[in-house]
Amino acid sequence: MTDPADPASPADQAPRPMLLKVLGPGLITGASDDDPSGIATYSQAGAQFGYTLGWVMLFSWPLMCAIQEISARIGRVTGRGLAGNLKQHYPPAVVGAVISLLVVANIINLGADLGAMAAVLKLLIGGPALLYVAAFGALTALLEIFSRYARYVAILKWLTLSLFAYVGVAFVVHIPWRTVGWDLIAPHLAITAPYLTVVVALLGTTISPYLFFWQAEEEVEDARERPGDAPLLKAPERAFGELRRIRIDTYVGMAFSNIVALFIIITTAATLNAHGVTDIQTSAQAAEALRPIAGPFAFAVFALGVIGTGLLAVPVLAGSSAFAVGEVFGWEVGLARRPSEAKAFYAAIAVATLVGVALNFSPMDPIRALFWSAVINGVVAAPVMALMMRLASRGDIMGPFRLHPGLKVVGWAATAVMAAATVRLFATRGAG
Repeated sequence: MTDPADPASPADQAPRPMLLKVLGPGLITGASDDDPSGIATYSQAGAQFGYTLGWVMLFSWPLMCAIQEISARIGRVTGRGLAGNLKQHYPPAVVGAVISLLVVANIINLGADLGAMAAVLKLLIGGPALLYVAAFGALTALLEIFSRYARYVAILKWLTLSLFAYVGVAFVVHIPWRTVGWDLIAPHLAITAPYLTVVVALLGTTISPYLFFWQAEEEVEDARERPGDAPLLKAPERAFGELRRIRIDTYVGMAFSNIVALFIIITTAATLNAHGVTDIQTSAQAAEALRPIAGPFAFAVFALGVIGTGLLAVPVLAGSSAFAVGEVFGWEVGLARRPSEAKAFYAAIAVATLVGVALNFSPMDPIRALFWSAVINGVVAAPVMALMMRLASRGDIMGPFRLHPGLKVVGWAATAVMAAATVRLFATRGAG
């Protein structure tokens, strides 16, 4: 069905590209959402509540699709990332507060992901976890800084395959699929503090601010890399094909993300919850708990999946921070640029990764740090979504590509859900 905001007709466009060529920023963004910290949250949901929280993955999918499509459209239409648009249209104090909180939350999350990857590798082969933290940090930073853009994007796309590890684990353990299906369509809802807290955690894990900034910037980056391409405001004849590509890429990427998350919940419910293991705080704990219950193969596959998703998520976290800071300060930004052409941008990636590594050498409690990261993301998410919705609805910014009513309704619904989740998070904290 043609988007009413797309002025170009199908006849003006090139034939529908192959699916693998369409998939790009949306697929990478969706896959990076299932980072080691997110895996810990999904594992806790399955271990503590069995199959009863799988519905959250179905509920959040259209909300994720809408808000990520909106962020991608902002980048593709205007030729600027989300931070650049916020800087141009909102007061400096508002933009500074949002970007500062984003960077803090990203670095905490990045450090936690590096720690989880190292802990899992130690479970697999032994050795010093802190050395692995430093090695993973160096590897991800060097690849992000020195790889050619096209090659680096290809690496990120291939890393998304690591998420199939969690689908594979589900088929080596016994799953009561009839129970799973029933709980998806007619879940038992519990209005209790623990249940609602995990629901809020799942929503905060799947709809995170760094994903908005990353996908918008990658749309800008991809357009710059294509010879003769331009923002849609300057090349409206490309709108039909480009907005269709964004929609397919985003919907597939977010579906991939949530299907994997659902399989993690199902697997941990069938193994850990079924055997009375209900308190899981980290992805390494989840992997270790699987070993005596589901066997060494399931343990190894789950553990390798944590490392693969971490290698995907860490550069996205560092990159989204560098993009946001760089656009606010007017730096040359872009992974397609050589290090000599964007020194400050690449230095920001290196510093973010280095600080994330350093957090693992500090006495910081990783569980408490992740809690505060979730709090900060909760503070940032709903306001950023509201600012995005206003940006994308303005004709003076988006021209004829401002949001159509359907996308606007779902986008504001997603914003309201995240605002309610944030209120609930603080209410839970206050009650505790």
